[in-house]
Amino acid sequence: MARLFQEPKLVVASHNNGKIIEISDLLKDFNINVVSSASLNLEEPVEDGDSFIANAKIKALSASSASGLPALADDSGLCVHALNNQPGIYSARLAGPDKNFMIAMEQIHHKLDGQNNRRAHFVSALALCWPDGHMETVEGSVHGTLVWPMRGIQGFGYDPMFMADGYDITFGEMTPDQKHQISHRADAFKQLVDACFNPRPA
Repeated sequence: MARLFQEPKLVVASHNNGKIIEISDLLKDFNINVVSSASLNLEEPVEDGDSFIANAKIKALSASSASGLPALADDSGLCVHALNNQPGIYSARLAGPDKNFMIAMEQIHHKLDGQNNRRAHFVSALALCWPDGHMETVEGSVHGTLVWPMRGIQGFGYDPMFMADGYDITFGEMTPDQKHQISHRADAFKQLVDACFNPRPA
């Protein structure tokens, strides 16, 4: 059985402002004081895992050990089917040291030149780590199609080129509330909440 989260404070193990905002929004109903690794000046660990789950665990353990607080880490990325599910765990790295996702999206677009298969899915792995080292992990996903030119200015990362199945707008065109209903991160969060945050808030 998963461990219930009952602590009043949680570190979001990220320096990505967009991700911090999304995770904070998803936790807003739980009366938890959410702080980020960036606000605590925690160093970013080397993400050398071979999967989304492995990298999420590295980040959560590092933030929890450094802060003495429970920490929640997300490792997520875009898996393009025609590119053998790349960039995958290297999605952020493709954007370079300046995290320029415009360049990353253009690279993917050029790699797909001549390809009819535009299918892709986002993955979000969450790791929740307590200071004693106990860890809970889940993984969520959302499937869709890549579009070009990119559309919308909402969200972050690859959102402007990803259109989820059943929708005719990209994540970049959705409001935060719309995206929270269907995203890979929302899928993972639902699993984590059901396992570790019950009873759920009214």
